[in-house]
Amino acid sequence: MLVIPAIDLKDGKCVRLRQGRFDETTVFSEDPVEMAGQWRECGARRLHMVDLDGAVAGSPRNAKIVNAIVRSYPDLPVQIGGGIRDLEIAESYIEAGVRYVIIGTQAVREPEFVAAACERFPDQVIVGIDAKDGMVATQGWLEVSEISAVSLTERFADCGASAIVYTDISRDGMMKGVNVEATANLAAQSAVPLIASGGVTDLDDIVRLKQAAAGGAGIIGVIAGRALYEGTLDLGQAQAEADAG
Repeated sequence: MLVIPAIDLKDGKCVRLRQGRFDETTVFSEDPVEMAGQWRECGARRLHMVDLDGAVAGSPRNAKIVNAIVRSYPDLPVQIGGGIRDLEIAESYIEAGVRYVIIGTQAVREPEFVAAACERFPDQVIVGIDAKDGMVATQGWLEVSEISAVSLTERFADCGASAIVYTDISRDGMMKGVNVEATANLAAQSAVPLIASGGVTDLDDIVRLKQAAAGGAGIIGVIAGRALYEGTLDLGQAQAEADAG
C-alpha cells in the first residue's frame, strides 16, 4: 500500500483546505516545486497533486507548476487532478511526463469520457470520486450530485481505469481520522483498485487501512496531506508500516 503525499495548488502555492472549503485555506509552502523535492527526499514513491483553481475554473490554472515538478523529479510518479475536462488537457499533462491523470467532475457529467481517456491513455487514468454523506460532489466540491459513490464506482468497473481515488469530503483536512468503514465498503464493491483520501491523521489510520486491505478490500494506497504538513504523521514511518507484512 502506497502512502502518497498531497500537494494541492491554489494561486501557485501549496495549500490544504478543510472539507473542501476555499475560505478554510492554510498555506504550507510558497514553493510547491521545493515541497515536492522534500517529499521525494522523505521517500515518497508517488505524488498526488490537485489544481484547486483548475477544478473550479474547469481547466488547468497551475499546469506550469505541475510540469516544473515533473521536470525536476522525473523519477517521482505524479498523479494530477483538477480541471481535466477533455482529452487534449489529459494529453498535455501526459506528454509533459505526468504518470496519471485524475478525472473527477467529468466522470460524473460524461462517464463515456473516462472510457475514451482510458482507451487513449492505457493504465494512466484514475477516476476521482469525492463524496459527502455518500453522494458524489463535483466542481471542486462546490456541488453535490444525486449520484452515490457506490453507483458511480460501478459505472467504471470495465473501463480500464488504473485506480479510483475516493475522498470523504467530510473528513478531508479535519484531522479526525479516515472513514475506514466507508472506504473499505466501497473498495469491496469496486472492481477497480481504490486509493483512500480524506482525514488521515496519524499512524493508526495507516494501520487500519492496511488491515482493511488485508481483509480483502482492494485498497492500494492512501493520500496524506495535512497530517504530513503538521507533523502528526511521518512519511517514512507510515510507508514502513504500510510495507510491513
